[in-house]
Amino acid sequence: MAQTRQPQTIEYPGLEGEMKDDPRDEMRAYQGRGLLEGQVALVTGGDSGIGRAVSVAFAKEGADVAVAYLSEHPDAERTRACIEAEGRRCLLLAGDLADPEHCEAVVQRTVEQLGTIDVVVNNVAYQQPVQDLADLSNDQWRRTFAVNIDSYFYVTRAALDHISGGGCVINTASVNGLRGNKALIDYSATKGAVLGLTYSLAQALLDRGIRVNAVAPGPVWTPLIPATFGEDHVARFGASTPYGRPAEPDEIAPSYVFFASPLLSSYYSGEVLAPVGGETMPG
Repeated sequence: MAQTRQPQTIEYPGLEGEMKDDPRDEMRAYQGRGLLEGQVALVTGGDSGIGRAVSVAFAKEGADVAVAYLSEHPDAERTRACIEAEGRRCLLLAGDLADPEHCEAVVQRTVEQLGTIDVVVNNVAYQQPVQDLADLSNDQWRRTFAVNIDSYFYVTRAALDHISGGGCVINTASVNGLRGNKALIDYSATKGAVLGLTYSLAQALLDRGIRVNAVAPGPVWTPLIPATFGEDHVARFGASTPYGRPAEPDEIAPSYVFFASPLLSSYYSGEVLAPVGGETMPG
């Protein structure tokens, strides 16, 4: 039975406190087992949604977490509270990751404040649907690429000298990078690029002992959805999946724990986990 959401729109980039249907992204039922004890993770787009769930899961596994985000300060403070409730340190890093200099700065500040970086999660994303290719402006095209793929490159490159052997990079792709989306042309193109970057970096960083993998979720209920789609789309978001609903961020975060933990994924690099709600795709 398909589940529907309350129709609404909120102002971009979106705050959870403005959502009528709250996402589950605080990993309240999750119990860690020390898989990341003593490690430091940098999570971009970590203020809410998937990024928050991943950050809290990492904290529950014993990691300190630096959270890079745009300007959603109330959401970021909530993420910090969840991390610190687990007895771990949290560093909040506000700013626009479309700026290469800011990408380098968040890495440097993480190392200065938390000592090192063991895990990089490139998760920040921008999307804005259009109904016709002719409506896709040059500025939007460049903005989407600057946030969704350029920042992944800049953050990863800046972190290379700090990630020791056994560390890892985890990139957030999307089902739209696997199959495309006619209303999210630029977004889908960047998510396909994320997959190509993941495969290439997995090969390029093998000698450094750095694993590089990706998670490509299907529809996930986060503030980005009502912040970028119309009310009708929001109301039926995720209903077309075999599960009949979008994922909650808490359901996606364990994929990142798997890739972050050397105990669980020491032989995995260049792999993609695709939690897409029961959908099967060729390839």
